[in-house]
This record gives sequence, C-alpha cells and structure tokens, in this order.
Amino acid sequence: QLNAIVVDDRERALARAAADDFAPGSFRGVPSIIKNNTLLAGLPTMHGSAAVPEVIATVNEPFTDQLLSSGVNIVGASTLPAFGLTATTEFVDRDPTRNPWNTEYSCGASSGGSAALVAAGALAIAHANDGGGSIRIPAACCGLVGFKPTRDRVVASPEGEAAPIDIISNGIVSRSVRDTAAFLADTQKFAPAKGLPELGLVEGPGKRRLRIAALTQPLTGALLDRDTNDALFANIELLESLGHRVESIPVPVDRSYIRDFTEYWSLLAFSLEFMGKRLIDKGFDRSQLDQFTRSLSRNFCKTFWRAPFALYGLKRQNAKFREVYRSFDVVLSPTLAHTTPRIGYLDPAGDFEEIFERLVRYVSFTPINNTSGTPAVSLPLAQSSDDLPIGLHYCADLGQEQSLLELCFELEAAQGFRKIQT
Repeated sequence: QLNAIVVDDRERALARAAADDFAPGSFRGVPSIIKNNTLLAGLPTMHGSAAVPEVIATVNEPFTDQLLSSGVNIVGASTLPAFGLTATTEFVDRDPTRNPWNTEYSCGASSGGSAALVAAGALAIAHANDGGGSIRIPAACCGLVGFKPTRDRVVASPEGEAAPIDIISNGIVSRSVRDTAAFLADTQKFAPAKGLPELGLVEGPGKRRLRIAALTQPLTGALLDRDTNDALFANIELLESLGHRVESIPVPVDRSYIRDFTEYWSLLAFSLEFMGKRLIDKGFDRSQLDQFTRSLSRNFCKTFWRAPFALYGLKRQNAKFREVYRSFDVVLSPTLAHTTPRIGYLDPAGDFEEIFERLVRYVSFTPINNTSGTPAVSLPLAQSSDDLPIGLHYCADLGQEQSLLELCFELEAAQGFRKIQT
C-alpha cells in the first residue's frame, strides 16, 4: 500500500464523469488528484499536519481553476509531509507514503503522494507544487517528469504572493514530456502569463544546439554518490553525442546561499507556528505541530536578527546565478546529491540537527530555481544499482520553458524513460 491519498473524492468524480462535466482541455475527463495544500471547493485542505482542522473549502484558490481548465477529473487529494517543509513524505502520526519502485524507500516530497500515484500507473498526471524542489525531488525519486515553471508562468499561490520572496510554483508530475508540455500549454490558454515569452504547445525537439553548463559537485562541497555521479557523466556524454556543447563549471553561487536559504526556510516554519490561525485557518492548533516543523521554527528564533540579511543575500545570489545564462542556455546537474534514501533516513521525528544536516546535503541543487524564479525540470534518465530512478536536472533562464521542453523531448527520444512494469 502506497498511502498516497489523504482525501478520497471518487464519488463526486464519478458524478462528474456521468455528467461529462469537464473543461475542454488536453486532459478532458482524465482522472487526476490535487495536492492537499491547495484549495478545492468541497474538500478539506490539511497541509499534511494534525495542526490544521478538516475544514471543507468553499471556494477554489486561483491555481485550482487553472488546473481544472486542463479538463482533469479530480478524484481526491494527495499526501504531503507537514506543510511541505521536508524532502520525504513521512509523518509522526501515521504511515509514510511509499515509493512504488520499492516500498522500503522514500518517494520524495513534498509532492510525494502525487508522484507515487503517477509512478505506480494509477494516474497519468497529478498536481504538484514546488517551493524548494517539491515537484522535482519526488519526480527524481519516483522516475517521473517533474517540471517547475518560471515564477508567474502559472497563477501564483496565495502563500507565495504573501511571502517576501515567492518561491512556490504549481505544476504537475507525469510520465512523459508530451503530457507535461500539454498541461503547460493548457495553463497558458486559460491565463496567459504576463511579462514572459509566450508559451504555446511544444510538440518535439528543437533544432538549435545548446550551450550547457554542468555542475558536477553540490553546493555543500560534498561528493556525489557513485550512482549519481555515473548518471551525470553518462548524461553529459549523451548530450555531447546529440551535438550540444557541455562545459563543467563551478557552482555559480556562494556557500552562504545555504545559510540564507535555511534562514528563509526557518522563517516560513516560524510564520506557520505563530501566524497559522491567520495564514491557514482560525482553527489552527500549534500544539499539534510535528517535531520537525517546531524545531525549524525554533531555529529561526535563534537567528531571527539575520532575516533581513538573508533576504538580501538570496536576492544577490539569485542575480549571480542568472549571470550564468549570459554564456549558457541550460544548466545541468543531478536533481539530488545521492540516490533515494530508505524510509526513516529523513524521519521527521528524528534528531533535528542530524535530519536537517542530511536534508541540506541531499537537497542542494534545486532551491536556487525557487528563489531565482527560473524554470527547471527533473527527467528520469538513469537507474541506481538498487534499481531505483535517478533524476537529471536541467534549468534555464526566466521564461525559457520552450527551450527546456524541446531538450526534454530530445532526451526522451534518445534514451527513453524506464517505467514500472504493471
């Protein structure tokens, strides 16, 4: 059992199917699921936490309407760890969501339930959102395409709009580039992004050969594990065989980025703990917060005076990161610094300092795209020696989704994506 569904809404989904009541999008009538941190009228939104009451939403949030414009039939809500603050979909009060490739392993997070269902073949696409890697991380763990759009390419979330830096992007996880491209095109038909290059339906590889920068070491300075390192260099060889120019470069941001992002991450937990009644629901009960969220909030209390400096530092590092695109079209790296861990390795009830150190080491490539707003995608182009998926990560400058999608189509055609045999 995957434990990937937190709210079952199949009864309403069957009624919609009987009435043929769907928007005329690319996925008209296709069953899908919404991540349980996004408001859908008629469903409770608990954010993966016992601190949030099961209050039924009376309205959709703006992105939900954009999601429904693709024609999907929502059958329920998928699991996420408490408030999406960690990289594994595990809980202190119930069973974890499991990886369908091997149920002893993590499915990633925070869109873990969605990724597990799509990887298992239960759904073709599923809603996901990403505030530090939460589309791309579970896609890497579960062998899926996980595409984080440019900031404001899709409708912004209420949480993102209220934050000092909007790090949240909504999207989907899928098993093919075709489905991801079709979904993004549908979002633009419903609500075209303002101030960004137009994005229509991308249907295949591009002709232009790209200049690609490869990051071969995490920002932490640690080494990649052997399987991940081998996957990265095999991908570099594949790209070069396709005519792209690949050049290894140092990580283009300073290690102080880790400290600044940690400060911002902790600020979000602090805001939830002490302003949850205002931000989420008046019934929010902070006494029910899990140990990890509470510890992350306490971390902010120790260093709160650094918050303005952290925000300034993140903005400075974002600009530094984007300078790479003066010389390159795409930046390549692994999605994660090592292969998918076993359940329990990132246990939210474990020792906070140890778990947090593991998280920082594991998730060191993805957050820069959230703070800079740049688009990024994880593709399932390798397998570990334990036969688990390994994600390769590609990112481009603001608004360059078309170039990324064209590259994704080319890589999928050249190598294919392995899927669970059912």
